Amino acid sequence: MKNLVEELRWRGLIHDMMPGTEEQLLKEPTAVYIGFDPTSDSLHIGSLVPILLLKHLRNFGHRPIALVGGATGMIGDPSGKSNERNLLDEITLHHNVEGIKSVLSRFLDFDAKDAQAPILVNNYDWMKEFSFINFVRDVGKRITVNYMMAKDSVKKRIEGEGEGMSFTEFTYQLIQGYDFYHLNKEYNCLLQMGGSDQWGNITTGTELVRRMNVGNEERSKAFAMTCPLITKADGSKFGKSEGGNVWLSADKTSPYKFYQFWLNTSDADAEKYIKIFTFLEKQTIDSLTAAHAETPHLRLLQKRLAEEVTLLVHSAADLEKAIAASNAFFSPSMDELKKLDEKTFLEVFDGVPQAEISKGELSEGLDMIAALSAKTNFLASNSDARRELKQNAISLNKEKVGEDKMISKADLINNQFLLLQKGKKNYYVIKVK
Repeated sequence: MKNLVEELRWRGLIHDMMPGTEEQLLKEPTAVYIGFDPTSDSLHIGSLVPILLLKHLRNFGHRPIALVGGATGMIGDPSGKSNERNLLDEITLHHNVEGIKSVLSRFLDFDAKDAQAPILVNNYDWMKEFSFINFVRDVGKRITVNYMMAKDSVKKRIEGEGEGMSFTEFTYQLIQGYDFYHLNKEYNCLLQMGGSDQWGNITTGTELVRRMNVGNEERSKAFAMTCPLITKADGSKFGKSEGGNVWLSADKTSPYKFYQFWLNTSDADAEKYIKIFTFLEKQTIDSLTAAHAETPHLRLLQKRLAEEVTLLVHSAADLEKAIAASNAFFSPSMDELKKLDEKTFLEVFDGVPQAEISKGELSEGLDMIAALSAKTNFLASNSDARRELKQNAISLNKEKVGEDKMISKADLINNQFLLLQKGKKNYYVIKVK
């Protein structure tokens, strides 16, 4: 077996690891599972790390198991939370589970037929038949309250200033632990992986596997490994843009905005992220990093990072459109912008002030003074507009214009937009209906 742990270590993807884990992964193809919490009907880029871990497992000859928490999602994981989550209703939960399954299926082929083919499971399928009495008799008696109370996710909530922890959330680690036991029994799953905040839940699972298989040495093997929670170099939370979460679904975060997120990372973050979020080999990354250090203004790391991750999550066609849209913004001519559809055009100028006028107002021509002030408030007054126009500081559709310019329908971009600009960085979009 190739050394998966060595690969993950240089990429910065190992935080904690139980003794014997590396030896097990070197010894034989191993079934490994990672759980995904159905709090939404999609996954955001914070979930990209566990997805990539599953892909690394597959690439190194192991068997990845993706678990969607249809049962545990009914409770809510208390790890890292200061207050109890709002419980989701069953219809919403089912919708979310199906959405997450759809996302995961884009990264792993669950229809493959080989011996180490990926598996997709939902823990609701085996938990739904459990009665409360049977669960506390058969599972609850295996783990002491003392053991469960010692977990950070429990201690922090009980010792904090909040409302404490309900019995519902207290049982979460036990139910997640049972998932490990079930997968161990059904698929000979020997390792659970997850984020570093999951260490307590995962080790409860390893302990439960051992205690429920007392006397069966081969079946009582269970291992744990976690990866670091990804942060930005400045310590702020990773995975959010100004518009909120960066999602893996195009209907929630467009490929253009997704591409832009990676393109706009800092140098320090790009150097770290290109190891974590791509499958580029070490030699390639080292060469890119060295080239970037010599010419940082070219942003070679960010461009390659954005290309690789957008291609991984979306498609070659989506990447091509995202690059074209990015180039269009900086192009000195309008040719590239004219090729963009309405949705992409508005995304390129997301956050730029906008106004709306009717096409009728262009029938006899709209003078530049009105376009800059009265109709849009782009500039504060008519006198400001005249001064900027006389100073040759105003562009319409990226061409300098003067006070005598009359805007007509012929000036419309894709028959619906006008792009005003003052200087190099101040833009304004007029939507013409």
